[in-house]
Amino acid sequence: MGVGISFLIALKATILFLCFAYLKNLGFTLFSLPFLYSSLISFLVSIASHPSINLPILLGKTTDGSFPLFSLIIFSPYIYFVRIFSLLRRLRSGEPAYTEVHEGLYVGGWPSSPQKLPPGDPAIVDCTCEFPRVKDFTTGLPYRCFPTWDTRSPQPADIESAVKWASRQRELNRPIFVHCAYGHGRSVAVMCALLVALGITEDWKNAEKLIRQKRPYIRMNALHRKALEEWSRHRLSAPKK
Repeated sequence: MGVGISFLIALKATILFLCFAYLKNLGFTLFSLPFLYSSLISFLVSIASHPSINLPILLGKTTDGSFPLFSLIIFSPYIYFVRIFSLLRRLRSGEPAYTEVHEGLYVGGWPSSPQKLPPGDPAIVDCTCEFPRVKDFTTGLPYRCFPTWDTRSPQPADIESAVKWASRQRELNRPIFVHCAYGHGRSVAVMCALLVALGITEDWKNAEKLIRQKRPYIRMNALHRKALEEWSRHRLSAPKK
């Protein structure tokens, strides 16, 4: 499955704690405190994002895609870190912000600016728990949020809810944009299910192949595939011909 977010954030927390201890030993006690706080928050996120716990509501993201002030303050070492990391990673990768995998169906990364939003006033399915909805240019667009940790998968029930909602938006002739941080995992899992529910592909495995042809750098992991298998066994959304 590869290295998940809980391991990576735990590693970050350990490094921050070592920085705190080093600075404190040098006598820079006051200067070392931000490192201690960031380390503690990172350890908390690491625990909450572990698959056995999986508590994305920890960050406090609301149904309209915003974060309450207390959450922005308490979890600022994590929330702002992932935003900066995301922007730098995008600059380095050069990958398109979004990809049209079928007519009117888009999958991609966090739309941090209007240029990263597909055309046609799309309905937005947000699979992140760590990025805010940028209301400056998305207000007025249909929006649903299914908060999920990076490298984790939306639950089968959330996949089903997302598929039903997106299918209703398609009936209104709206484009659909499913996004996570980079358009590689969480959003791809939901898009796979949507392609099946709309009758475009027979199953999620063929849907994954279709998406990979258009967006080569996707990488669903074992958790995404397990959720899709469970969704496939119990799904209520009948394929549309």
